[in-house]
Amino acid sequence: MNPWLAALLAATGGYLFGSINFALLFARAKRVDLRGQGSGNPGATNAGRVMGRWTGVVVALLDIAKGYLPAILAVAIWGDAYGAIAGVAAILGHITSPFAGFRGGKGVATAGGVVLALRPLWALPVIVVFGLVFLLTKRVGIASVAGALTLIPTALLLRERPYDVILAVGVAVLIAVRHQRNLREAFTSSE
Repeated sequence: MNPWLAALLAATGGYLFGSINFALLFARAKRVDLRGQGSGNPGATNAGRVMGRWTGVVVALLDIAKGYLPAILAVAIWGDAYGAIAGVAAILGHITSPFAGFRGGKGVATAGGVVLALRPLWALPVIVVFGLVFLLTKRVGIASVAGALTLIPTALLLRERPYDVILAVGVAVLIAVRHQRNLREAFTSSE
């Protein structure tokens, strides 16, 4: 298959699958206005806050799956680089879902699924840093950014291929950008 066509199919499939917003689907089923409660974010953390911890866990697992499945399928069909394309597209789909008015979640769980599919060794340092920062700050958003930023030195220390380093940087930047408000709040509250 033509590599450009394969890349287009991987990106399109990843984006569409990533666009399914499970938090909003659960909220609709429970007749809850997720965007009008908690942080207003249609993601797993807010779903847990508003609809209960177990709903948040289920939404998080489904969000992980929507990063994992497109990436692992693209790897199986076309190879590693296409898995990265499908994975990043799934994260972008989650963040900019056309089914949710182009306002999606923050992409953390979906990015976690992509990492688990493509580079599972990266998950351990990310989880450790996330856990430590969460214990210190009690803020999921700050811990998420710290964990995502851990991807970059992890990829460099493991001497991964150039597109893996680009993947690590891209995911870290996406997560950091989506958590701008959390970062601002953390810095202003610590002054």
